[in-house]
Amino acid sequence: MTEFRPGRFQILPTIVKNLIIINVLVFLAQQALPQAGVNLEDIFALHTFQSPFFKPWQFVTHMFMHGNWGHIFFNMFALWMFGSILENVWGPKRFLTFYLVSGLGAALLHMIVLYFNTQGMITDYHSVNTASGAMSFLNKYPPERQFRTDDIATVLNTTFQDHLNESTLGASGAVFGCLAAFGYLFPNTYIYLYFFLPVKAKWFVLGYAALELYSAIQNSAGDNVAHFAHLGGALAGFLMVYFWNKTNRKTFY
Repeated sequence: MTEFRPGRFQILPTIVKNLIIINVLVFLAQQALPQAGVNLEDIFALHTFQSPFFKPWQFVTHMFMHGNWGHIFFNMFALWMFGSILENVWGPKRFLTFYLVSGLGAALLHMIVLYFNTQGMITDYHSVNTASGAMSFLNKYPPERQFRTDDIATVLNTTFQDHLNESTLGASGAVFGCLAAFGYLFPNTYIYLYFFLPVKAKWFVLGYAALELYSAIQNSAGDNVAHFAHLGGALAGFLMVYFWNKTNRKTFY
């Protein structure tokens, strides 16, 4: 068999449907509550261990939040596209476990990388003792907002706090776990890029992972995508599906 054919499978199974509903409701709350002075991202988005905003529950809650309409649309579309097939194959309990563990794996790898990056920034910040040193710090860690003051100390301190308290949010890590599992279980199924270019799932997943790894290592200025989180989710998803199917080769298509 070279292609997966959904046949009698549910188009929108229970867990995928409820995950999409929860994500949309949380996103709407993100848009509405700041007008009442409540910033959900400070409470539920993922923050580095060194940030005063970090809370343990953020490892789970961050994967139900999104930054904008495009972010949530593409994540939910991919969740439906790949997650629906996995839930139909595994059932709701196993799929939910898989989804959450993939998201946790994404968060863990991201937090490890973020910790070392943030520690370097903290060291640079505490070594600043001159105006030229402050400018060097700001060149290395550009401000994320416009300032109406020329006071270099204010700009320096605010920029440091902004970077220290940056939040990470989105279901992308868990979705990448779904993508990795789909590519492993159905390697010869065609995925249509831009709806017309057919690529086998195994090559699509490997190519996408390579692109994410390159982007993570490149670390281009202005790139606010958590590439290591994507890789962490894909790795966690791959390891789970590999061990689950180690003695059950007949689930491959």
